[in-house]
Amino acid sequence: MGNGLEFVKRAFEKRDKVIDELAARNEGFRDLCDDFEIAVNEEERWEQSTAQERDERIAEYKELIEIMRMEIEQALEAAAAMPFKPPRR
Repeated sequence: MGNGLEFVKRAFEKRDKVIDELAARNEGFRDLCDDFEIAVNEEERWEQSTAQERDERIAEYKELIEIMRMEIEQALEAAAAMPFKPPRR
């Protein structure tokens, strides 16, 4: 699993077990975690920038981060409501 997963586990500390279970079976969720980390890092990079478009980019990343945060929360809520069950043997 990638760094994005660890980043999300730090951001949602009390939900690490659900995060691990969901990531183990959902590639889209793992990708979302990676994208979330990238967006947060980019927003932090723009915070340090002196470029003319700095404020516009920061606002865009803040909006993107909030959308992804909601998507992650929704995915975690859905996973917690329907826990992963290993296949029967």
